[in-house]
Amino acid sequence: MSHQEDFMLAFRGSFTSTLRWHHLDALWEVLRLDADGGWYLYAIGEEPPGTPTEKSMLLRLIDEIDKLLREEHGEDYCGIVYADDLAKPSLIKIYDPNNLGVSCGSTTAGVGPE
Repeated sequence: MSHQEDFMLAFRGSFTSTLRWHHLDALWEVLRLDADGGWYLYAIGEEPPGTPTEKSMLLRLIDEIDKLLREEHGEDYCGIVYADDLAKPSLIKIYDPNNLGVSCGSTTAGVGPE
């Protein structure tokens, strides 16, 4: 199986929501501690990355996404960030709060380690 097939299999797998904002805070902390873990950043519709993201870029992205989600998703719950495992994630999906649509997730962005 190719890397792309492996990714798509994982991407379509089972995920758990960061239902509350404190769950998202805990997930960000896990990512910050594993920022050297070789994470790849991928946005739907873009070309898949060929190399992992540098630690400084991942840390900056976490801060920027957190700010955007809290400003744009005006709910008292989060519920739009999912991980395959909240305690030890290998793939995370972040739904666009401005493009949730009726089915809550027509556009996604995902990140994952190598």
